Amino acid sequence: MYDATEKRKEVKKKLRKLEGVPTLPPIVQKLSLMIEDERVSLNQIAEVIEKDQVITTKVLRLANSAFYGFPKKVSTVNQAMMLLGLNVLKILIMTSSIFEIIHKEDIGLWEHSIGVAACAKIIAEKVNLAEPQEIATAGLLHDLGRVIQMVTFREEYEVIKKIVQQGKEPLKVEQIVLGIDHAEIGAFLMTQWNLPERLIEAVQSHHFIEQAKKYKKEAACLHLADILIHARGYGKTLEDKLPPFQPQSLKILKISLPEIKEIYYRLEPRLYELKFFTEELKKDFT
Repeated sequence: MYDATEKRKEVKKKLRKLEGVPTLPPIVQKLSLMIEDERVSLNQIAEVIEKDQVITTKVLRLANSAFYGFPKKVSTVNQAMMLLGLNVLKILIMTSSIFEIIHKEDIGLWEHSIGVAACAKIIAEKVNLAEPQEIATAGLLHDLGRVIQMVTFREEYEVIKKIVQQGKEPLKVEQIVLGIDHAEIGAFLMTQWNLPERLIEAVQSHHFIEQAKKYKKEAACLHLADILIHARGYGKTLEDKLPPFQPQSLKILKISLPEIKEIYYRLEPRLYELKFFTEELKKDFT
């Protein structure tokens, strides 16, 4: 029915051209260059962002959302930069249009993604991973490939959905229909955008931790967060049941089963706050 190898080539060709995905506005391209340039100060970057009201609003809204869980309100772009770091700021600016697509196309996937972001940050803090806000951002992007499937490969995505509804495993169905799964699509696109290798590898390996070479802990963190949010039933993805669990994630992170309860205990108030965040966004997009 499908030639997976040919389809894979076609998919990658389309991804290189970003067909069907919103192009980055000029200000985003300018900011990306500024962020890469060591001679440019944080104040100069903040000034450019603040001239664009839409991007400023998006950055501050995302910085204040419960998946980052900062104790005080972030009220300026400068503050957001100090708390989030340039890597995260760059990703939020570059992918804010993608978040809007998720929200418009599939509210369940959006809720699942922000739930995984919140959970991944809690786990990252628990196991003392560096820059937990980056791990939260990887959580936000872990199903980026699914969004691309919806937007750029609509026909194939409908086929995938129908086959999955018959009880087949989504990852295997994606490989059959597209020759590539959503984790690899997301990682491929993140590579095109020059995002940090740490986040790319975590996203690419979040279903198969053994594929991670340098960042096994980050991949294990995303995997466990994904499983816990599925188990909690927060949001909705193609999977009606739990994705296959990889027990080595607990060994890699040195997390015991009783500690899972503690993670849920910390997570629950965040998920409650995120419901309000989602409701606010709905008003913007209706």
